[in-house]
Amino acid sequence: MNKQNKKPRSDDLYEAILTLKSVDECKKFFDDLCTVTELQAMEQRYQVAVYLNQGMIYSKILELTGASSATISRVNRSLQYGAEGYRIVFDRLGQNKEQ
Repeated sequence: MNKQNKKPRSDDLYEAILTLKSVDECKKFFDDLCTVTELQAMEQRYQVAVYLNQGMIYSKILELTGASSATISRVNRSLQYGAEGYRIVFDRLGQNKEQ
């Protein structure tokens, strides 16, 4: 369920993303799908997650990304208590703290 409006989520978008075969194809698709601001926000949140996963402190993440402390906290909450999406990606990319 979508957290905001409780309507069932459609798999169509996610299935479309899974058809993409390269970073270039993903960039083209997301450029068409999202506004520049939306893309920047998603890229920033992902970078915050990477830094948090590496054990970086909030002040350094804020300095490097320009993300607000609220955004950093929100991403940290997702890492700690979320749906494990970040963890799946980090595991597959080999970006674990242990490395």
